[in-house]
This record gives sequence, C-alpha cells and structure tokens, in this order.
Amino acid sequence: MTTTHGKAVATGLALLLTAAASAVGAGSASAAGSTVQLPVLAARLDADAACAAGSDRRATDVPWEQVSLQLSRTWPFASGAGVTVGVVDTGVSSAAPALKGRVTAVGDAGTDCVGHGTFVAGLVGAAVADGVRFAGVAQQARILAVRGSDARGAVTAERVADGIRAAVNGGAKVVTVSAALAGNTPTLRSAVALAAKKDVLVIAAAVPDTPATATSTDTPPARDYYPAADDGVLSVLDVDVSGKRPTGAYTTSSASIAAPGDGVVGIGPKKAGHYIGSGASLAAGFVAGAAALVRSVHPDLTATQTAALLRSSAYPADVPRLDPYAAVTSVLTGAAAAPSRGDSGTPVHLPEDKAAGPLRRALWPASAGLAVIIAVVWLGLILPRGRRLGWRPSKPERTAGPEPEGAESPVPVGTGAQGTSES
Repeated sequence: MTTTHGKAVATGLALLLTAAASAVGAGSASAAGSTVQLPVLAARLDADAACAAGSDRRATDVPWEQVSLQLSRTWPFASGAGVTVGVVDTGVSSAAPALKGRVTAVGDAGTDCVGHGTFVAGLVGAAVADGVRFAGVAQQARILAVRGSDARGAVTAERVADGIRAAVNGGAKVVTVSAALAGNTPTLRSAVALAAKKDVLVIAAAVPDTPATATSTDTPPARDYYPAADDGVLSVLDVDVSGKRPTGAYTTSSASIAAPGDGVVGIGPKKAGHYIGSGASLAAGFVAGAAALVRSVHPDLTATQTAALLRSSAYPADVPRLDPYAAVTSVLTGAAAAPSRGDSGTPVHLPEDKAAGPLRRALWPASAGLAVIIAVVWLGLILPRGRRLGWRPSKPERTAGPEPEGAESPVPVGTGAQGTSES
C-alpha cells in the first residue's frame, strides 16, 4: 500500500498548530473572542463523589484539536457511516444529546456516572449542534457502549478484557480502550487475539492519563502498558497544542501514533454543555474516530491495513501525529493494502484484466497518430515525383540485347519533337 501525501501538508499542519496555540490556553476554550471556562472532566470518581451532572457551559468556537486535525477538510470525504465503534470505558450515556439515536449499550453501559466514556464517545462521533462548532471525528458512526470499569471508573485487567470481547461480539469494527494497565494477563491477550481474529481494530491509550498533580520533576520512567503494548493493538500517545507531551506525563517507547489529548473539548453524559479533559485515553478516541472514517471509505481494508494507513499518512514526528485528512484522501495503489505480519516477503501482483483494458484503449489514439505521420511523410515524397513523371509510372530499364520484333525504339534523350536526330 502506498499513499500520495505531499510534505506541504506537514508544513500546513505546523502552521495550524501554531495558530491554534495562540488561541487556546489550558483549561479553557476560545469562544468568539471571549474565553469560556469549562469544567474539568475526571477519569474516575471517589466513592463519595456525586455523578457527573453535565455541563451548562458551551464551547461555541472551533476547538484547537479540530483545527490541528483538519476535520473540516476531512468531512466532505468521509462520515464514518456504516461503522460501529466500541468504547470500552465507564459507559456511554444514551441521554447525551450529541449522540442521540446512535448509542447501543451492552448491559448497563448505557449509563455513565463518571462521564469519561461519554466524553471519549463524543470525540469519536458527536454530531454538530446548533450554535456549537465542536463535533466528533466520525459523525455518522454508531457507538457501542461497553463497560471496561466499575461504575466509579476503577479498572482491572479482567474488566477490560471482558469489555473488548463484548465489543467484538457486539459487531464493532473499531474498539477504543481507555485503560492503560501496568501488567498484562492471559485473559487480556486472549481478548486482543479474538479481536484480531474477527478483523477488529483495537486502539488503546499507550499510557495512563497524566496525573492531575504531575510536575516537571516527577515524570515516571518509560515502560509498556497494556493492552496497548500487545501485538496488533494501535497504541496512542497524547500531545498538546504544540505537538509536545504534557508536563509530567507517563511515557513509553512503544507508541504507534500520537493525537491531541491535552486540554481538549468534549461532551458530558447529560445536557448540551461541554467539559475539558486531558490524557492518552482521549487521544485514542480521536484515532478511533479516524479509523472509523477510513473503514467507511475503504471497507476492503483489514484492521491491520487500516492501522498501517493511519500511521503511514500521519504527520512525521518522533511519534507520527494523526492526520485524518491524509488517511481518508490517500490514493491506495498495488494491492491497496499493507502486508500483515509474516507476509512481508509476499510479492504484490497487479490485476492484469484491470491494467490491460486502459492500456489497450490508450494505444488506439497513439496508433492513429503514427499512421497520420507516416501518411504525411509518404505524400511529401511521392507527390513531387508524381508531378515530374506526369503521374505515369516510370518504365524499368532494359538490359542490352536484340530488340524484339515489332517493338518501338526508345526515344533518346535530347531528341526533337519527332523523336529523330538532326544531322
């Protein structure tokens, strides 16, 4: 699989990021010349904390993350229609206005006390509301709500594994997992293997969300987290408005791709207002939305090929940064697919019947043009000769010998009009 993605896009994206950085500050959203302070979303709740009630504050300007991802350029080409995205998180509220009519829940996952799963689902596919320019990446994708935690947001490997299985068995073609666990388990590996077998793309946060109390002096050492570090999972890091990792963020050396995740705008479980949140789990939501766009416009691509396209079309950086526009508009050539693991040595064969037809059609005008050229050259040589000969064919020269009886003598050069020599 190859893509046509000019490096000019990289320069344009850098300019967009710079412009967005001057317009948005942490913990706020620019709104038509003013600054709207949005409530901060929590990833989990304490035992005595009240459920998220929803926000009354609305972000009416375009969030910086939508600018940097060039979503307004992407939407004319893809919408995510026909693709279901499984959100393995705290649940997804079916009462969220921006997701109305597109949420299917497994068990009790249609309610969301924490609000984190609804926030992620909104990044995947929230619809545009009147007076609000915030929207999800794939606005016509369907959402499959699956619990990967308890009602307060606490996660375990068993809960996450069960959530991945439920999403796969529920018909999701893309699954985003917000949890990043310090240890792997056979159950978790088995769930990821099931997704691969069913051609489901699993996208997961490469690291846990940045601690609220993080400082520049307590950055944890780099390490792997799961299920992101499992084979076949597209692992996602979060970056801020300038394309850098947030201060004090967890780190890893095995991330596949990066996306906006620091100070991004999203929806809540109730009402039509917005929250602001940070973390790799939110970045994974953006990538899941982009994967839904790709699978909607390229339904023949496998999960592995979709992940490869997202990476190959990404903005070049230490960790490639997501570029949905480039992924959706890339021109696929050859077998229109990246080889899966273990198949890198398999040769690519172009379909002969598709290639030969256009080639034959292209040869017809070329052949006709060549015939015209030959005709012009032929006429240029023959016409002058024909005029000289009076349009009569020239007689062949005769060899020496006796003249046949009754034959006329040839007219010698330089004779008079009667054909006889003068003395």
